Amino acid sequence: MSVFCTIDDKYVPLYRVLWISAVPHFCGSDECQREGQYEVRLEDGESVWATRRERDDALDAIEVWQNGEYEDDQHESDGQ
Repeated sequence: MSVFCTIDDKYVPLYRVLWISAVPHFCGSDECQREGQYEVRLEDGESVWATRRERDDALDAIEVWQNGEYEDDQHESDGQ
């Protein structure tokens, strides 16, 4: 398990994620390029925009990481 997730062709460190939108973006503007994507808010006011699959994968990765399963996987591969 990596401490990175891939969002919009970027490797994002899980520890930088502050929150992930539960619903897709909709503003109704004809010029909007983010319609239907999910905002992933990062530190320092930055955001990346995810597809539904990227959003779900990021949520799963954070849950695994926070539950300590990441550390358990490393110990098993080290033979400990």
